[in-house]
Amino acid sequence: MLSYIIKRLLIAIPTLFLITTMAFFMMRAAPGSPFDIERKLPPEIERNIKEHYGLDKPLIVQYGDYLKNAVRGDFGPSLKYKDKTVAEIISEGFPVSMTIGVSSIGLATIIGLILGSIAAIRQNTSADYAVMAFAMFGICIPTFVVGPILVLVFGLKLAWLPAATWGGGQLEYLIMPVITLALPQIAIISRLVRAGMVEVMRSNYIRTARAKGLSEREVVIKHALRAAILPLVSYLGPAVAALLTGSLVVEQIFQLPGLGKSFVTGAMQRDYTVVMGVVILYASLIIALNLIADILYSLLDPRVKYS
Repeated sequence: MLSYIIKRLLIAIPTLFLITTMAFFMMRAAPGSPFDIERKLPPEIERNIKEHYGLDKPLIVQYGDYLKNAVRGDFGPSLKYKDKTVAEIISEGFPVSMTIGVSSIGLATIIGLILGSIAAIRQNTSADYAVMAFAMFGICIPTFVVGPILVLVFGLKLAWLPAATWGGGQLEYLIMPVITLALPQIAIISRLVRAGMVEVMRSNYIRTARAKGLSEREVVIKHALRAAILPLVSYLGPAVAALLTGSLVVEQIFQLPGLGKSFVTGAMQRDYTVVMGVVILYASLIIALNLIADILYSLLDPRVKYS
């Protein structure tokens, strides 16, 4: 297992290099520049600004300088936010996105496991149909519809919860964003668990467990559920990475100062360094979480061996 982990980490280096290279040149190829504003800057001022940020150098030189700094963990200053570095923007936005993301994926996993198990155990009954109907609802109704409805009902009409803003991360400010972000994940997880559980419940070792006199509760929890969540483990790696780096829709609806909002704002304003920093963070999370998912997969299924 240790050799497999080391090998994966070594593979991650050229992967990150390739992602960084593609993102760098794609951002530079996009039309416009960070200094295109409604009022045209005088040529000498624009020239001085580009010289200050090193944008007057040949593109390949800029690329080499960026790589050297990025290896040291220095993603440079923001080109649009005055007196702010990319590291500072990420350190401010990432805790907000991480709080919302971890809360939503945790809630979705718990509820999805329960609903998926109920649907599988009571296959083709009213409980199964109800869970699948709820799952289809969660998948089909997008977050940009769910969020405003929650704000309208619970924030404005009933005034039970704050309609927007971060509020320092207090519980009442988290409830609606977390529910909005968790709903589609609950739907997907419940469907994955149901599909896995239905297949496992028909297997020979489940029949053997029942023949030994184990209760249905023991059969489900100790045997069936462990095998049924294997597809879920594979799904959670990229899903968690996506949620941790922020959701533009949810952050925009609830006015949260998260990383997703900074990323899209940076892309719209051609803030190259901010976009690059978030892309590298997202890629690193994807690689790390997929590795963790593979390790968990082998722990849950003894038949899986990594050499």
